[in-house]
Amino acid sequence: MPAVDDEWQPVLLPGGRTCWRRVLRTTVRDGIQLVADVYADRPDPGPGPVILERTPYGRRAARTSDGALCGEIPPAPETVAEVFTRGGYRIVRQDCRGRGDSQGIFVKYLNEATDGYDTVEWIAEQPWCDGRVATMGVSYSAHAQAALASLGAPHLAAMFLDSGGFASAYEAGTRMGGAFELKQATWAFHRAKVSETVRTDPVLRASLESEDLRAWFTRMPWRRGASPLRFVPEYEDYLLEQWENGAFGPYWQQPGIYARGFYDDFPDVPSLHMSSWYDPYIRTATENFRELGRKKHSPAYLVLGPWTHGGRSHSFAGDVDFGPQARLDGSLAEHYAAMRLSWFDAHLGPDGMAEPPPAVRYFLMGGGSGRRTAEGRLDHGGHWCTAASWPPEESANLTLVLGSAGTLETAVDTSDAQGSFLEYDFDPRDAVPTLGGQVTSGEPVMSGGAFHQHPDDRFFGVTEPHLPLDSRPDVLVFQTPPLTEDLAVAGPVAVHLTVSSTARDTDFTVKLIDVHPPSEDYPQGFAMNLTDGILRCRYRNSFSEPELMTPGETYEITVEAPDTANLFLAGHRLRLDVSSSNFPRFDVNSNTGGREVGDRRKVVATNRVHTGGRSWLTLSVLRPKLEGAPHD
Repeated sequence: MPAVDDEWQPVLLPGGRTCWRRVLRTTVRDGIQLVADVYADRPDPGPGPVILERTPYGRRAARTSDGALCGEIPPAPETVAEVFTRGGYRIVRQDCRGRGDSQGIFVKYLNEATDGYDTVEWIAEQPWCDGRVATMGVSYSAHAQAALASLGAPHLAAMFLDSGGFASAYEAGTRMGGAFELKQATWAFHRAKVSETVRTDPVLRASLESEDLRAWFTRMPWRRGASPLRFVPEYEDYLLEQWENGAFGPYWQQPGIYARGFYDDFPDVPSLHMSSWYDPYIRTATENFRELGRKKHSPAYLVLGPWTHGGRSHSFAGDVDFGPQARLDGSLAEHYAAMRLSWFDAHLGPDGMAEPPPAVRYFLMGGGSGRRTAEGRLDHGGHWCTAASWPPEESANLTLVLGSAGTLETAVDTSDAQGSFLEYDFDPRDAVPTLGGQVTSGEPVMSGGAFHQHPDDRFFGVTEPHLPLDSRPDVLVFQTPPLTEDLAVAGPVAVHLTVSSTARDTDFTVKLIDVHPPSEDYPQGFAMNLTDGILRCRYRNSFSEPELMTPGETYEITVEAPDTANLFLAGHRLRLDVSSSNFPRFDVNSNTGGREVGDRRKVVATNRVHTGGRSWLTLSVLRPKLEGAPHD
């Protein structure tokens, strides 16, 4: 533990530069002390704007999400801080409650509203603060920003939320469509292993080190006392509380995980919302941007890149490369720290210090050669675009109808007779494996990104023979003929399905795919995943009031997938896969209609998707690419 004192200390940086650091102790309303570092360009600085970052990962730990800076990958916190202190800001990095050197018990997400509010107001009173406290941070640090803003912190001056800041944790980041995102389980296990309780107890540390997390994923769902977290009950309790709260109720409406319920209380300050096409927080970023931009006078901004969670210094995600423009570094700014500094200068610096960026910057994937790069990845390509709104103002809806012959067309397939359908058996013991997608913090069980939808030994739950996912009898495939002209998609993805089942509850999943044609490098083609979604049918009408199904009865449901932006080149196919599981990204429905956590039974469900004009896909497309095509 670093010494806790009130003296400014010099910190030597690469190249012989120096910044100054001091340890802070903030006492919040319930008497708990939170520990932070404040960085400045000199000891005892005068008043100036402060940028606060709150983290559960250790305030002095380097993180890859900070990108590349001064030859460091990842850069040390003081290296990043010095970019801002040189610009006249003071930087405060604080350990969240129960993490790092801060006191208290860590409960994921639920203490960050009051702790953050108290910290902002305490900082505003310090002699080195001019009363303006901005916030920044990635992932959990973005969630912590939205949490304190939900209580209306009076001295909050600006927010830079990257890959987080729950609009509704129930609908993105913790659950989706009523299903539970199992990255919460892997995150809890890894954070428990480095918690103060475990680090200071050799026996407890050995207990967790001996757990085989991948093996535990074959014993789903977990129960209290029957999980890899059974020896650290505070982590097991909060995880299972998230998991067991299947319906949208008071638990999910708390400050910190439900900005949607508190937008009116957010201070009227500039905000930037950033996410990635292969990140779980696309919905969060787009909703926060839209609603704060609509409700406040201060400007809101949106940045959407082709990365995995926090991977903005890379040009690739998974097995796909998006070209040199894909990196933030050199495209949107010199580097990530410079991008943030310029944005804060535009809103907190002297008038005219920096120009604000366009309202929306998004990366349109696609347009590459389709060849294999020197690093062994598919060259999918892409480029940056700007817009005034999201979806882009030139977009329009395109509807593609699902046909019983596996077609996906703008008109109903005339060969589809009334009452036509496709059906399959969904066995929860043989779930469709997750192959990339909008996943973070899932290692060693799952990883995010774009992959050929043809499993290999890298993916959890995959068994021989290694055949494409579309060969599985429980995956329905609908695709267009090879496109005769380019098609640009940019915006939300929704699938209206008319379904029935032999079960009292079951899931339906959707996945949008860009199918590259066969080539010399990829003789079987390359089916590249873009976005995917899920709906647990008991929540088909309401997330707050679940209703079980009547076996054999027909229902109309809508399965939403997070937004995406992709250019489908002529010769490619647009494909939609429909199934009933996507594991280990989401927990698997037992099909019994029983408890979502702790159900020891699993039954096979026969699920039907009704065609003949009764099921369709709706996309947001850029109109210049679709002259003459029908759209809503």
